[in-house]
Amino acid sequence: MQLILTFLAGLAFFLYGMREVSEGLRALAGERLAGALSRFSRTPLRGLLLGALVTAAVQSSSATTVMVVGFVNGGLMPLSNAVGVIMGANLGTTATAWLLSLAGISSDTPLLRFFQPSTLAPLWALVGVVLVFLARGKEGRRVLGTVLFGFGLLFAGMNQMSGAVAPLADSPRFAQLFLVFKNPVAGLLLGALLTALMQSSSASVGVLQALCSTGTVTLGSVVPIVMGQNIGTCVTALLSGLGTSRNARRAALLHLYFNVIGAAVLLGVFYLLVALGAVRGASVADAGTVAIVHTLFNLAATVILLPFSKQLLRLTDLTVKDREKAELQ
Repeated sequence: MQLILTFLAGLAFFLYGMREVSEGLRALAGERLAGALSRFSRTPLRGLLLGALVTAAVQSSSATTVMVVGFVNGGLMPLSNAVGVIMGANLGTTATAWLLSLAGISSDTPLLRFFQPSTLAPLWALVGVVLVFLARGKEGRRVLGTVLFGFGLLFAGMNQMSGAVAPLADSPRFAQLFLVFKNPVAGLLLGALLTALMQSSSASVGVLQALCSTGTVTLGSVVPIVMGQNIGTCVTALLSGLGTSRNARRAALLHLYFNVIGAAVLLGVFYLLVALGAVRGASVADAGTVAIVHTLFNLAATVILLPFSKQLLRLTDLTVKDREKAELQ
């Protein structure tokens, strides 16, 4: 029970820190960054790059996707422009996983130990609090302080979760539990559910990275869970599309179709590679492995599906039909 409470407390710090960082960066970016989405996304490739940059800046693919749905709903962005931006949002969100993987770096070198998140987290939080108290009406300084404080809480929560699950490394039951998630359906469902509940793929990926610190989680479990996490993050965009225009609902569905089709194709590729012996599904995964899998999935899915942007748009048209067409059928 003590381990569960410690883990949940760490999770609370982690989620609150993630929220503070995301909202703070969004405030620092301002409306100019939001407007850039609609102005500079006229081609899928430009939209892809812009979506990745914006998401890396605001630390939330859900925020970027919801923004896109809002722009499409308000007529500020054509639906065709949304394809590249949404794919780019998936790429940009991988930056958080790489940042969190720094917590797993270990070295006897004093300089490297100083730059570990576990060492810097209290300093970030302290500097953040000082900036907030000394803001004196300067909004930029206050928001920057909030971001630094959020980073401090985020990594403090990550470290606490890792510490809480460390004793599970010697538990055969825990190892057996993750053997279940080698099943692609079970892994996909767990990843999707976890992300849907947290409303953030970055947060759920961070939890998975913390669990990997036990040394009992395998690559065969990580791959389907990460792909499920990408599907689960679509829930936020789908909810934002409720009660909006047809094109806005289509934009939300673009996000879902991209992740579902990408997961189906790449899961097949992964298990083929395992069958051929090119990849060892039983190899132990760590935080860095999760970051690599997360990045490779989103990068490969983008490379595969970006040339089929028009077909994805056609699929959303077939799903959400215009009223006139629906009445003729």
